[in-house]
Amino acid sequence: MEVRGRQRPGVREAPRLGGIPAADRTVMIRLATSVLAALLVCAAGLHAQTPATPAPKPAPAEQKPEEPELEHEEEVIVTATRTSGRIDDQPTRVEVLVREEIEERMLMTPGDIVMMLNEIGGMRVQATSPALGAATVRVQGMKGRHTRVLFDGLPLAGQEVGGLGLLQIPPMDLGQVEVIKGVASALYGSGAMGGVINLVARRPQDDPVREFLFNQSTLGGTDAVAFLSGFLARRISATLLAGGHRQSRQDIDDDGWNDVAGYARGVLRTRLFWADGNATSAWATAGLTSEGRTGGAVENSSLARRIGGVESIDTTRGDVGGHVQHILNGKYVLTGRMAATFQRRDHVFFVAHERDRRTNMFAEASIGGASGRHTWVGGAAFERDSFDPHEVPRFAYFNRATGLFVQDDLRWNDWLTVSASARLDAHHTHGNVFSPRASVLVHRDGWTSRVSVGRGFFAPTPLTEETEAAGLSRLSMPAPLEAERGTSVLADVTRAAGPLSMTATLFASRVGNAVEVERETAYVIRNSGGPATNLGLEVLATLRQAPFVLTGTYAAVRSREERNGARVQTAFTPAHSAGLVGMWEKEDVGRVGLEYYFTGAQRLEGNPYRTRSKAYAVVGVLAEKTFETFRIFVNAENITNVRQTKHDPLTRSQQAIDGRWTVDAWAPLDGRSINAGVRLMF
Repeated sequence: MEVRGRQRPGVREAPRLGGIPAADRTVMIRLATSVLAALLVCAAGLHAQTPATPAPKPAPAEQKPEEPELEHEEEVIVTATRTSGRIDDQPTRVEVLVREEIEERMLMTPGDIVMMLNEIGGMRVQATSPALGAATVRVQGMKGRHTRVLFDGLPLAGQEVGGLGLLQIPPMDLGQVEVIKGVASALYGSGAMGGVINLVARRPQDDPVREFLFNQSTLGGTDAVAFLSGFLARRISATLLAGGHRQSRQDIDDDGWNDVAGYARGVLRTRLFWADGNATSAWATAGLTSEGRTGGAVENSSLARRIGGVESIDTTRGDVGGHVQHILNGKYVLTGRMAATFQRRDHVFFVAHERDRRTNMFAEASIGGASGRHTWVGGAAFERDSFDPHEVPRFAYFNRATGLFVQDDLRWNDWLTVSASARLDAHHTHGNVFSPRASVLVHRDGWTSRVSVGRGFFAPTPLTEETEAAGLSRLSMPAPLEAERGTSVLADVTRAAGPLSMTATLFASRVGNAVEVERETAYVIRNSGGPATNLGLEVLATLRQAPFVLTGTYAAVRSREERNGARVQTAFTPAHSAGLVGMWEKEDVGRVGLEYYFTGAQRLEGNPYRTRSKAYAVVGVLAEKTFETFRIFVNAENITNVRQTKHDPLTRSQQAIDGRWTVDAWAPLDGRSINAGVRLMF
C-alpha cells in the first residue's frame, strides 16, 4: 500500500491488537473489544475513519481514560478492501491520500476533486467536453467508465461516466481517498473493471469542528464552503457540508468560444453517526446537488449565430445511503448497507434538446469472521440501474444484477500473505458472470512485493465519454452491446531506505468486446472487432526530510485499441507522463509548494488540424500562512500559460458528424490562473 501525505507528531497511537504494537503508517481498526472483534471489523470493511480521528466515545471520560499523546506517525485506516489489517500484511495494493494532501489540493480547486485525482500516479483526468468542461478519470489507460467511484463504500454517484460528477464533489469533507488499480469486479461487481476510487468522509472528533473556506480566482470563479461536525447527543454525532460555487464564462483567446464554461452550483450533504457503545453501530447520509452549467459559443457572437446557439446542462441529483454493523456473539460481524441515487438532467446541444432521468439502487448484506490465520467475508449484493431519455427513448435501458461474493485472506507466515476473492453476478441481460481475483504479498529483508491478478466485466450502456459530450440524438446502435470482459495483472516492489522510499509497478490489462464509438464516417456505438490492451510501468519516489517532502512520479503506458481493422494507440492516452512536487511545511507556520507535471504526446481522433498532440508541461505554486484561527492561501496554476488554442483553433469550420463544433481537448484550455482565499477554523 502506498500512503501519500506527511508525518505529523502528537498523533495518538492505535491500541495494540493481538500483542502487536502500532507501527508506522499501519492500517489499524480501533475497537475496544477483543482481538477477534478487531479482525471482524476489518473483514466487514466498516468504521472508516480519517487519520488521527478517534471514533465517537459513548462513555464519559472518567469511565474511559484518554490515550496518552505519543510522538508517532498518524495511522491510516483503509476500507476499500473487504478485509483489512497491518500494512505489512496487506496483499492488495491500496494507494491512499490522507487529509493533509487533500487539503493541499482543496486550496487549488475547492469546488471539485479533478486536480486531486489527476496528480495521483497512473491516473489521468481526461477532458471529455470542451463546451462544458466535463472530465473523466482513467486508471492505467482504462476508460473512465470502467472505474467505480464510491463514497464510504457506497455508489452514491450512481454510474456517472460523463465527468460532471467529478466536477461536483467538493473535497472539504473528505478524510482520505483510497485507490485500488486493476480489475476489482470481485470486490464491487460491474463498474469496477478498471479499479475503485473510494472517497472516505471525515468523522466527527471529540471537539466540535467549524471550518469555512472562501476562494476567488482570476478566471471569475468563486467558492464558499462550510463543514461542521460534532456530537448531538451522547451516542449520536453528525457532519454537515454546504457549498456554493460560481464560475463566469471566459473566452480566453477571443475567438467567440468560451474556453471556460460558466456554472452556478449548490451542494449539501449531511451524515449522522450512532453507536451503542457495545456491538452495534450505524451511519446514514443524504446529499443534494443542483447545478446549471453553460458553455459553447459566446452569446450574440457571430459564432453563436452560425452554429445556432450555446450548450447548457441543468443537473439535479439527490442520494441517500446507510450502513449498519452488528457484532454477533463476539465472533461474527453482520453488515448491511444501501444506497439510492436519483438524477435529472436537461441538456441543450445548440439546437438539439435532450432530457433524461437516471436512478440507481444498491443493497448489500455480508458476514465476516476470523479463524486461525484466516480472515474471511461473504455476502450478497443487489444493484439496479435505469436510464430514461425523454427525446430518444430508443436508448432507454434497465440493468439489474444480483451477486454473491466471498473473500479469504490467509496469513501463511510472517512474510507471505495470500488473498483470494470471487464474485458471481446474475445479470438480467448478460447472464451469469464469474469474477475472480487473487493477490500475494511477499515481505522480506526490507523489500515488499505484491502481485494481483483479476478478471471482471462491465455491462455497457449507450452512455460513454463520447456520447455524453455529443448527445444521443444522432447516435446509432446497430446491435445490442455485449458485456466487456477485462483481465488485469499488477506486480509491484517497494524499498525504503531511511528518508527515501521507492515503488515500481508493472501492469497489464486486456478488455475483450471493448465498446467503441465511431466518429469518423458515422456516429455509431458498437463492440469493436478486437481487444483494448494496456501495458505499462509506474514509478513513485518519495524523499522526506522534515520540513521538506519531495515526490516524483513517472508513468509509461502502451495502450492499443482496434480501429478500422488496425491496431492503433488509444486516443488521448499519453505514452509518457511525469510529475515532481516539492513541499515545505511547518504545522503552526504554513506551507509552500512547487509542482511540475509533464504530459507526453497523444494520438488524436476526429481532429482536422493534427493527428498527434504536442507534449506540454505545467508548473504551479502554492503558499499558505497559518494563524491561530484562520489561514490565508494563494495558488498559481499553469504559470507558464500552456493553452491548446496557442497551437490550433478549438472550433471547427464545419460541424462534426456527431454534432459537435469543437475538436477534443488534449491540453489546458483555460491557461494561467491565480486563486486566493481564507480558511476559518474554530
